[in-house]
Amino acid sequence: MRDGREISLRAVRASDRDGFQAAMRHMSEESRYSRFLSHMRELSPQMLERATHPDATRELQLVAVENSGAREQIIGGARYSAAVGGKDCEFGIAVVDEWQGRGVARHLLEALMRAARDRGLERMEGYILATNVSMLGLARKLGFVRVQSPEDPTVHLLRRNLMAP
Repeated sequence: MRDGREISLRAVRASDRDGFQAAMRHMSEESRYSRFLSHMRELSPQMLERATHPDATRELQLVAVENSGAREQIIGGARYSAAVGGKDCEFGIAVVDEWQGRGVARHLLEALMRAARDRGLERMEGYILATNVSMLGLARKLGFVRVQSPEDPTVHLLRRNLMAP
């Protein structure tokens, strides 16, 4: 990372349920709302199940982990989900507040984009709150363009062609 600390990116495991919930508890209300567009405090059992058991044919869930303590700690996660048989996918990213601004989201999104491209997906999009300027800036740096969101003017729809360099 920019500050010299090391993290690892890996695919999610079924055993990550507790780590996901711990990461959620370490996120501020604002960060949780930015990711889930909801004021939830914890992930529901159904959300934990979906996060730790993605459908390998159309989804990928990555986690960023720090290994400096006695055991690894989840500090962020990124996911894409594609429609069955489709060439487009939607992404979402969350990073624990303490790790925001250190490049974790960039590493996660770049890895997610590579994996989606390698699986033959052609376009990635995500819904980002208009107030989430850091994520909007990162997406712009990585080649995403803003398109009019059909649902809500407070949410921006960002899109990127994955086949472009």
